[in-house]
Amino acid sequence: MTAPRIDTETLRRLPKAVLHDHLDGGLRPATVIELAAAVGHTLPTTDPDELAAWYVEAAGSGDLVRYIGTFEHTLAVMQTREGLLRVAEEYVLDLAADGVVYAEVRYAPELNTRAGLTLAEVVETVQEGLAAGMAKAAAAGTPVRVGTLLCGMRMFDRVGEAADLAVAYRDAGVVGFDIAGAEDGFPPADHLAAFEHLRAESVPFTIHAGEAYGLPSIHQAVQVCGAQRLGHGVRITEDIVDGKLGRLAGWVRDRRIALEMCPTSNLQTGCATSIAEHPITALKDLGFRVTLNTDNRLVSGTTMTREMALLVEEAGWTAEDLRTVTVNAVKSAFIPFDERKALIEDVVLPGYAEAL
Repeated sequence: MTAPRIDTETLRRLPKAVLHDHLDGGLRPATVIELAAAVGHTLPTTDPDELAAWYVEAAGSGDLVRYIGTFEHTLAVMQTREGLLRVAEEYVLDLAADGVVYAEVRYAPELNTRAGLTLAEVVETVQEGLAAGMAKAAAAGTPVRVGTLLCGMRMFDRVGEAADLAVAYRDAGVVGFDIAGAEDGFPPADHLAAFEHLRAESVPFTIHAGEAYGLPSIHQAVQVCGAQRLGHGVRITEDIVDGKLGRLAGWVRDRRIALEMCPTSNLQTGCATSIAEHPITALKDLGFRVTLNTDNRLVSGTTMTREMALLVEEAGWTAEDLRTVTVNAVKSAFIPFDERKALIEDVVLPGYAEAL
């Protein structure tokens, strides 16, 4: 369990849990091309390999706003029932092939209504596609459970509607809520009414914070809005000096508020300079509830196996470190305690024991 290097095939077999992964950032390049042709949308290229490379290059500018702009093309092919069904089903199958056993997929329904689908139709269609993917994955012997996080876009005015959807569909596959979009200039507290409504209805939520903006964003997310997890949260390090935690950092660590960390994505948006120096390792060693995530697999050209391999190769992570962040993720999942406990005891821990 302490070998410094683990081969890629072993990493692929390890059971994985991902809490921070966007549906519209994880499409197959070939699917984008086929669906774009069907709806008459022009892409930068119609070669799958070239399109995959274009996404990674365009998103690697070090600018979060430009990074978000790459979603124009994926969203263009996610406006019809057919497109949403296919994208959702393939999403699950791709995770299953990567060894993921639990995932929470997030997306903003308001971004999928351009062709006339209602918000409710979007949610129901995505859930139908996810269910089809889970059934196929289980039949293939690679079962994966996928819950949904509905997002409100923090720079627009429909966050309350998205929160209402999360409440309405919490017994139909939706496990929680998030706000997404440009962080700088759009503080979490702008949507306090939505978060108070979710708390009143006992719907858990995470908040993108501490990525493009620093400690004030994290403080609002946690202390004002009451987030149970932080999307990214890398800039919590600004409240840590020489290993000594400030009050906010101490609160986040001591209350076990999970950090949904996405190393490759953070390199692309300029939140970190290298995998070796990414805050995920130091925060893990300081006892934070760190989790490992992909954020946007197409846009970052990554998978959970790749994220693990990078940490092993460039940051010296061991299998024990990987097991720890996987267990952390399941502990912080937005599903009931007994189900989390069963996943850890019956799937994650035995899976690590068998693979290593």
